[in-house]
Amino acid sequence: MKNKFQNLCILGLAAAVFAGCSANAASEKVTTEDVFKIGVVQYVEHQSLDDIYKGIVDELKANGYEDGINIEIDYQNGQGDQSNLKTISSKFVNDNSDLIIAIATPAAQAVASETSEIPIIGASITDMVSAGLVENPENPGGNITGISDMAPVEEQIDILLQLVPDAKSIGISYCTNEVNSEVQVNKAIEYLKSKGIEPVITTVTNSNDVLQAISSLAGKVDGLYIPVDNTMASAMPTISSVCVENKLPIVTGAAVMVEQGAVATSSFDYYDSGKQAGKMAIRILEGENPANMPVEFTEETKIYVNKTFADSIGIEVPENLIKSAYEVY
Repeated sequence: MKNKFQNLCILGLAAAVFAGCSANAASEKVTTEDVFKIGVVQYVEHQSLDDIYKGIVDELKANGYEDGINIEIDYQNGQGDQSNLKTISSKFVNDNSDLIIAIATPAAQAVASETSEIPIIGASITDMVSAGLVENPENPGGNITGISDMAPVEEQIDILLQLVPDAKSIGISYCTNEVNSEVQVNKAIEYLKSKGIEPVITTVTNSNDVLQAISSLAGKVDGLYIPVDNTMASAMPTISSVCVENKLPIVTGAAVMVEQGAVATSSFDYYDSGKQAGKMAIRILEGENPANMPVEFTEETKIYVNKTFADSIGIEVPENLIKSAYEVY
C-alpha cells in the first residue's frame, strides 16, 4: 500500500507539471500497475445510499483519486439480496482489492464475513457494535471501521407528536433483516412508552411485504414512524400511497424519504456522510490502519418538511417546524 502511494505521488506530481504544458495531455489517463483497487458494495438501490456513493466518489476525486486514473472502483449493488452480497464480497476478496467500502449494514456484514485482512469501511452503519462489526468504536482493533448514521430517533418522534399531539398509538414498520433498524426501533419503542403512547409494530422481510404491512396499520394508529431502513426506503412510493389513502401522517428516518412522500424528519445529509467516508478511505489508501481509526459519527442534522404531502393527508404542519426547516417540499 505504501509503495503504491509513493508511486502515485510521483505520478501526480508529473501529471501536474505536464498539465502546465498541455491541457490536452493533462486529460489523458495514467496507465500503471500501481492503481488502487477499491470495491464498493451497496446493499440496495435508493436515493440515500446512492447519495453516499456519490459523496465517496466526489471526495476521492477532489483529493486526487480518480476512477480510471489512479484508482479503479468496482461498484456493485446487491439489490437487497443476501446471496448477491455474499457473491460480490467474495469477488472483491478474490480480486485482491486494496480497500472495500460497504454501504449499509447488511453489505458491511457480508464483506466482514469474507475477509479479516482487507481494510473495510462501513458507510451508513447505524450501530457497528450491534452489527458485530467492531467490539469497541473507539478502538476497532481489526480491519473494519466506518461511519455511523445513528438517527436522532427521539427528535424524530417529537416531530411526529407535534403533528399528532393527541396520539394514543404510533405505528412502526421496519425490516427484520436489518439490525440497524432494530436498534432505532428499540429506541423509538422505549421513548414512546415513556410518553404513555402505545407502539404498534409491523415488520417485513423484503419489499414485497411492505404494502400489506403498512395497510395493516390503517385505522389502528394515529401516526407512522419509519426508521432509517433500506428496505422501507426503497418502497417509499408504496408507503406514501397507502398513507395518503388513509390520511396517515408519516415521519421517517431519512430526508429523501420525506421528499418521496412523508411529512417530516430531522436527518443528516447522506451525501455529506459519503464525503466523510471518502475522507476515511483516503487515510487508509495513504497508509493508516483501520484498527487504529475510531468509528466516526454524523452529528449535524437538519429538519425537512413535505408540506405538499401534509396537505394531501389534511395535516397542518406547525409554523415553528416550517420556519426551522432546512428544506420544505
